Amino acid sequence: MKTIFALVRTITYASLFSAILLVFVPARILGLSGISMPATWDAARVGGSLLVVLGAACSVSCLLAFALVGKGTPAPFDPPRRLVIRGPYKYVRNPMYLGAGMALVGAALFCNSIGLISYSLVFFACAHGFVVLYEEPTLRRMFGTEYAEYVRHVPRWLPGNPRRVKDPEFSENGKDQTTERPHGDARQHRN
Repeated sequence: MKTIFALVRTITYASLFSAILLVFVPARILGLSGISMPATWDAARVGGSLLVVLGAACSVSCLLAFALVGKGTPAPFDPPRRLVIRGPYKYVRNPMYLGAGMALVGAALFCNSIGLISYSLVFFACAHGFVVLYEEPTLRRMFGTEYAEYVRHVPRWLPGNPRRVKDPEFSENGKDQTTERPHGDARQHRN
């Protein structure tokens, strides 16, 4: 039941985030610039479409990891109860922002919009500031050495080698090694 509730919360928050930052704002930018949907397809539109699909798939994978593994959401006011280092998080620490940004860049290519490219750059700059000033310090407090180990092996923005990170949630024999931590409690509990 907790997992279903986490999934519903995640879908709700992600829908609001996506509706505002990835649909409403870009639509306003396109509307103000007078750009309409293109009538023909060329390489830029095909490439843009692929980026949108890949970015959306990456973001959905991240959302599922937050709900199913982390037992929480990506929202700062309802964070995961466990450190999420599976799925795309094995390769890079901020795949959700990368996926959203990739979708924005794809939309910019599809619509041939300098305004959307500019918005994408602002999005990435804001995401970087949020990650450095809020998310990383918060995760250090919540997950302590577990997060420090993760940071040591997984890059912030450019995907890296997933083999260097071990998921501390499972021991060599596959049994669960951790118990859920209450929000904000950075202590680790081992069986």
